[in-house]
Amino acid sequence: MLVVRFRLLLLCLIASLSSAGRVSAAEYRPLPLAPRGGLSADWLIYDAARNSLILYLPDYHTPAQAYYQWISVRPDRPLPITFTARKDLSLFLDNRLVFSAGSPASYTLDLASLLPKAERFGTHLLCVWQPEVPPNLASFTNAAAAPAIRPGKADSAPLLAQPRPRGHQGQNVFLCFLLLIGLLYGGIRATYQPGFARIYQFEGLWSKQANDQDFLTKPTLTWLNLLLVLVFALSFALLLVAIHTNIQTIVILRRLFDVPESAIVLRVLLYAALVAGFVLGKYLFLELMGYIFDVTPLVMVQYREFVRTILFMGLFLPLVMLLYLGLNQTLPEAVLWISNGVVSLMLIGTVVRIARTLHRRASLLNLHLFSYLCATEVIPLIILLKLVVFTY
Repeated sequence: MLVVRFRLLLLCLIASLSSAGRVSAAEYRPLPLAPRGGLSADWLIYDAARNSLILYLPDYHTPAQAYYQWISVRPDRPLPITFTARKDLSLFLDNRLVFSAGSPASYTLDLASLLPKAERFGTHLLCVWQPEVPPNLASFTNAAAAPAIRPGKADSAPLLAQPRPRGHQGQNVFLCFLLLIGLLYGGIRATYQPGFARIYQFEGLWSKQANDQDFLTKPTLTWLNLLLVLVFALSFALLLVAIHTNIQTIVILRRLFDVPESAIVLRVLLYAALVAGFVLGKYLFLELMGYIFDVTPLVMVQYREFVRTILFMGLFLPLVMLLYLGLNQTLPEAVLWISNGVVSLMLIGTVVRIARTLHRRASLLNLHLFSYLCATEVIPLIILLKLVVFTY
């Protein structure tokens, strides 16, 4: 009996060990570290504790400044890639600097041509590094290889890192959106001519008289205001997509709405929805802050002034788009400076105008009201300037 019990116990122990081995084998997942001919969607980050590269998981690891990837270079074969870069983005091959972006733009370059002739084969470590903010990894894709040179023709110059003219990317889409915005403004003006003239008049915007501001006493939620807010949101979204191409690198926005760079129409509509939601949702934010600071009677006046000012300032956004379409290929830096200036003027002018209107009804020398203005206007202004203007 003892021998039989010992055999049964030994069989149970062997069965349990074999089942445990099967479970551990089923849970084993190798890291995708095998080098590939081109870029892949898997990136690596440096783990200081292990002194090794580990697979980067966007929903698990915090964003880093440097990302790595193994690439395989074949002899006499180009390895072209395309990406969107902010200023000072740098690329390293085997810990050697091979490229640095001088300005925000989209670039196309051949990684194989950046290596010494004796090293243009085998496996190499690519590093993408961006100071202060994470690089736009979603924009790094494999580009189409240059056509082969026919025998008897001179060898062309090697493919160098050149900014791609952003005027060719979706230029027809931008023109169609501009035509749509112009038609919407014209249709709204023809349908609501008295209300349209009341908003877009230079005399009443900075007038010193308080009784001539009819807009502050009219209802805010009207069809005219809703249509103008939608047109403003579409104009602002078009400007963000055309000029501020790297706004998708904002971590929060990328995690909530991961839209590919090539889907221009979808990105314009997405940004337009976000801008319209921000404008319309600010009323709820002001109501909440007005209740906290006990200044509820000023909330409606503040929101009406906010709506009127941004609608007036938004009339100049299509003009910036026209400058972009006409001058971006020759003067891209000038267009960027003009865009940042117009957006900054719109945001700062809105806060100044709101502060001026509130000061007429209650002195801003009151620390309580000044704190309310900082919480509802100044702090959101700083955040928007950082996200839209100072990032570029």
